[in-house]
Amino acid sequence: MIRASELVYEYPGKRALDAVSFTLAAASITALVGPNGAGKTTLLRCLAGLDEPYSGTVEIAGIDVLKHPRDAHRHIGYLPDDFGLYAELSVRRCLLYAGRARGLADATLDARVDEVAAQLEIGDKLADKAGSLSRGQRQRLAIAQSIIHRPSVLLLDEPASGLDPESRAALSGLMRKLRGEGMTLVVSSHILAELEEYCTGMLVLQQARIVEHRLIEQADAAAVRQVRLRLAQHSEALADVLGGLPLSELQIDGSVANFDYAGDDAALAGLLATLVNAGLPVCELQIEHASLQDQYLLAVDVNRGGRA
Repeated sequence: MIRASELVYEYPGKRALDAVSFTLAAASITALVGPNGAGKTTLLRCLAGLDEPYSGTVEIAGIDVLKHPRDAHRHIGYLPDDFGLYAELSVRRCLLYAGRARGLADATLDARVDEVAAQLEIGDKLADKAGSLSRGQRQRLAIAQSIIHRPSVLLLDEPASGLDPESRAALSGLMRKLRGEGMTLVVSSHILAELEEYCTGMLVLQQARIVEHRLIEQADAAAVRQVRLRLAQHSEALADVLGGLPLSELQIDGSVANFDYAGDDAALAGLLATLVNAGLPVCELQIEHASLQDQYLLAVDVNRGGRA
């Protein structure tokens, strides 16, 4: 759905994007992460066709964004970090304006306004002025404006900035819902714990370059799993039992053992049965997942080591 190839973008005295290339599948949610100044906003603006790179190409839904920007914009929704609303217009009029600006026909626009307002849970605010809304409600209105034309791609720059915990939780649910409807999303944010709740991939940008492109779901389904085992009480037999099993990287600390295990869920169930049948008082057996923040920090550290 999104393909960027060898993107280069420069500001006076600074290269913001340096040969950036990647491909994103349809109906995916990609976390765009990196330190301040890495080029995340510039990349989003190039994808949206708002900034023209010095060189390289961008395709959205098979359309060359640089050669055919108007055609590409029909498929793109974009929410910048510093989005603006017309404070004196009602929510309905804001959505009507956004729809007409994106070429929606008047015959279907009223119905679409009601539909997208309900989807973003601001249907009861249609008569209210945009300036009277809370931060979370303004964010929902801005997203509604971005998707009123049913884009296939939605680009979001720091969408959770300034939101309270309840609004952030609702935003996470919305992201999953939009993906379920077939939309492809790219979300730039520094709040990695929240991105982990709904993202399917991670794109790490550092010093204007892509240093990691990871499919999160694919990583979680890896054949080799990190397992944590805990016993209800210490058992001298723990080391002997585990020592006779096909494990690796085994570490035992009292009643807790950590190890790598190659196998699917059925194999893991068999391992648990073996431990219990051996008389071990197992009270906990769980897969240890590396958090999105751990994966990000590892990618950054590896890149620093490579450049050093």
